[in-house]
Amino acid sequence: MCLAVPGRVLTVEERDGTRMATVDFGGVVKDVCLEYLPDLRVGEYTIVHVGFALQRLDEESARQTLALFNGLGLLEEEFGDAWERAAEEAAAGPVTEEVDR
Repeated sequence: MCLAVPGRVLTVEERDGTRMATVDFGGVVKDVCLEYLPDLRVGEYTIVHVGFALQRLDEESARQTLALFNGLGLLEEEFGDAWERAAEEAAAGPVTEEVDR
């Protein structure tokens, strides 16, 4: 299945003329292209589909959607082993995270 999944922007940078971000999907971090949302900022939430940020999203909606997807097992299906590892690490204890602002 190929879902559009909400995530929080951790970093934004220019790579070879393309605006890119690292985005956290509830513990799984992936690179995302920002060409459709070039003004997206660190700390904001977005819906991502096949590696492209498509729409800005408020934090509460993002958290509710991630919880729903997690409850249905859709995140494991989408992210596979990376999601399981992130969930195990989150269960093991808090992780300190730095975010550029």
